[in-house]
Amino acid sequence: MSFGPPIGFGGANSVTSSRDAGLPYAGVPGHLQENVNRVLKSEPDHPDSEVAFEYQIKDQGPFTLRSFLAPHRLKLLGALLLVIVESILLQAGPLLTKFGIDEGVVDGSKGVLVVVACAYLGSISLHALSAWYRIRFTGALGEALMKKLRIRVFSHLQRQSLDFYTNEKAGVLMTRMTSDIEALSQLFQEGLVNFAVQALTVVVITVVLIIINPALALITLLLVVPITLVLSEWFRRKSEHAYRRVRNRIADVLANLQESLAGIRVITAHNRRRHNVIRHTNIVGEHKDANLDAVKAACVYTPGTEAIAIIGRALVLLIGGRMVLDGSLKIGELTAFLLYLGAFFAPIQTLTQLYNGYQQGQAATAKLRELLATSPSVVERQDADPIPLISGEIQLNNVCFSYVPETQVLHEVNLDIGAGETLAIVGPTGGGKSTIAKLVSRFYDPDQGDITIDGHDIRDVTLSSLRSQLGVVPQEPFLFAGSVRDNIAFANPEASDEEVWNAIESTGLTPLISSMKDGIDTVIHERGSSLSAGERQLVALARAFLSQPRVLVLDEATSNLDLQSEHTIEKALDSLLDGRTAIIVAHRLATVMRADRVAVVDGGKIIELGSHSELLERRGKYADMFQAWKTAVDQ
Repeated sequence: MSFGPPIGFGGANSVTSSRDAGLPYAGVPGHLQENVNRVLKSEPDHPDSEVAFEYQIKDQGPFTLRSFLAPHRLKLLGALLLVIVESILLQAGPLLTKFGIDEGVVDGSKGVLVVVACAYLGSISLHALSAWYRIRFTGALGEALMKKLRIRVFSHLQRQSLDFYTNEKAGVLMTRMTSDIEALSQLFQEGLVNFAVQALTVVVITVVLIIINPALALITLLLVVPITLVLSEWFRRKSEHAYRRVRNRIADVLANLQESLAGIRVITAHNRRRHNVIRHTNIVGEHKDANLDAVKAACVYTPGTEAIAIIGRALVLLIGGRMVLDGSLKIGELTAFLLYLGAFFAPIQTLTQLYNGYQQGQAATAKLRELLATSPSVVERQDADPIPLISGEIQLNNVCFSYVPETQVLHEVNLDIGAGETLAIVGPTGGGKSTIAKLVSRFYDPDQGDITIDGHDIRDVTLSSLRSQLGVVPQEPFLFAGSVRDNIAFANPEASDEEVWNAIESTGLTPLISSMKDGIDTVIHERGSSLSAGERQLVALARAFLSQPRVLVLDEATSNLDLQSEHTIEKALDSLLDGRTAIIVAHRLATVMRADRVAVVDGGKIIELGSHSELLERRGKYADMFQAWKTAVDQ
């Protein structure tokens, strides 16, 4: 089979280049495919989950650990009961040791020793069983909570408007979905439960110490506990600020990493790799400094609690030893007291480590609370109704808009577009052409005025019903990692292969797809990096055409095509735009000439409006643009 350059695409493209270099068509290398197939056969089935997504945000209140865990309070109570049982069984050992020494060793009773030893083994077995079940129960609960949280955050991001993504760095948002949620995951699955285990251990031991010898227990606790509490409060204040800085700095690290990976071609072209390494080193250094601040606080707190524990045991040995000598305390009771005292400080030291995780979890919670409190600028109204099947009559009435309050982009724009009409919008860069297209698609809402389709204010209809009848092809097409078919059928995954091929033929993609080894099942890289810019644009056009929109918006959709490809697209547009309302934002006037009318936008206003021939006769702005374009083409 011959794989020559596709007709209509001048020169070599990425597909033929990969073939000539002996590379696969962005798919899995042949020698690895058998391994992939073997792994896939052992994979369990993962049926699609039923997800009810709504553009309207339900009022769930500020995101806090308490509000997030509240719906699962019964399961959490069950986990707490398991923790109580585990803690009690864990502390049975020293008490049994006391009985073994005082009633068995001292009295010389072998029967007591056997009973105590069996009881010891039984408590250990029950503790292991309860710990196994508790870990399994809390692990499943933690994973369910994390799934719920990830879906909630992801759904919230899906509801956000385009201005949100303009103002936020992608790396920062990735931090919220990865690092911050991971910090909460560790807190839920390990921190909170372990925190409860250790806290209950301290309570149980305190009660047992008082039962063994109230006087010795009170002396010990009154000397040790206040110092420990003061040190813990100091550590809490010191580490809380440090861990907030850590969350901010890790967001900077991931943001810089994402930007560097996305812009690697520009970085390479401008020889900025060394500069980027230096910049990333500085950012990572700031993250390290933030972590060191937390470590410095832990360096004081951890040895401090250990020193208090040693002093406490020495004090008990001194006072308790004298009590044994004068006969007011048994040797077994002193042994049990010392064992319990060691077990008393062990959970305190563990709580120190857990408190670090708790602080990180709280810092992550604050970041997620801030994200989830962000409301989209384009909101679906509570009483919004689905828009019926539209014919495509569009009106802009006194529309004003600004991306930032200080700079107005559109000034009282009035425009009527008839059903089935093709309107081309031209003008200088920054004049407001693309802004009109974005407002019609309701990516943004106007500051003043209104936009209607078939008489319906687009702010009064549901977003899904509106977007399902709009086809938008942006200037920079985005392709997802997957097959060609997946990308073309993105808006209509249930489309048949015949429908996909119709879209391919309509946009002139047939030569390219036919040259691929697996046809429409050929896998392309993320962002379509295995295709040229023109090829990506053609796939995006096929995607829009397959969705069968009532209104088609092309925002500089032919800007990345070579002349031959542009000619192919223009011929396809003649039939594809028939019967559809179309808004074409373009710099190249070859497409503009096919439009029914042309709107010239400059300075945020429509300064000229009419057919191609009418505007040429006026010898105004459009005539000058056309003459400049014609001169450039003739050269």
